[in-house]
Amino acid sequence: MPANPERLFQDVKFLTSIFPFRNYKNEKSLNAAADYIAQTFTDLGLSFERQQWEVNQITYENVIASYQPQHQRRLIIGAHYDVYKDTYGADDNASGVATVLELARLFKQSTPSMDYGIDFAAYSLEEPPFFRSNNMGSYQHARSVFESGREIIGMVALEMLGYYGEKKANNFQKGPYRIHPKNFLIVAGIDKYAPFNQKIQQALSGDRWLIPMTKTFSALDKNAGPSDHRNFWKFDYPAVMLIGSSGEKNPHYHKITDTIDTLDFSIMARAVDACFRMLKGMDH
Repeated sequence: MPANPERLFQDVKFLTSIFPFRNYKNEKSLNAAADYIAQTFTDLGLSFERQQWEVNQITYENVIASYQPQHQRRLIIGAHYDVYKDTYGADDNASGVATVLELARLFKQSTPSMDYGIDFAAYSLEEPPFFRSNNMGSYQHARSVFESGREIIGMVALEMLGYYGEKKANNFQKGPYRIHPKNFLIVAGIDKYAPFNQKIQQALSGDRWLIPMTKTFSALDKNAGPSDHRNFWKFDYPAVMLIGSSGEKNPHYHKITDTIDTLDFSIMARAVDACFRMLKGMDH
């Protein structure tokens, strides 16, 4: 059952319609996003928790749902729902959250059976001024997982999966998806976990119009760890960032122009399908 572009659009539309913008200063806006995510998990019948912590007398929270919660072995896939300063954050990172929610729907609809479970995580406080600090939502999650003693296969942080270049009609193929042949899913990790990085890339393959590529950095490289995956390395869990690309950086990154009309939900749906294959295929 393929991902639904319309559902992805509706999820991004809701998140980008929240005002004031869902940054660390606007507690009510972050709560509105968290409530929406939690309601989606509730509607799906997934068990979930709202993990809370306090920073400067404000309570922030992660929303984490579990598929096949009976399994001790877990694979984590997550995305942050906060935004950088006063921006809509359509690609960064409503697209990642929408992907997490659509993946949860696909798992509930198709009910695949694996010998491990999936945790779907939505994080707060990924963006500055808390980036690289222990106040990041993903750090709070990684620490709690470590303290629980569960066996973690690895973690995948989803970032900016909706932008694939400016949408020009003559650049796209005919058919059910408007796609350019040079679109990529980039798996970014560090050399310490190179086998895991490669396994993720291989598990994403299967769509000739959306090519998975691996970029492996030294842990000391300044380009390593630009998202939530970095916090799982601190507890010696393999983790990567997965980002969509047409080969060029999104020019709307961290700008007020990061809006829903710049995203391509047809290609994004294919990225979700690739992630679905990956999540089911990590026991091979």
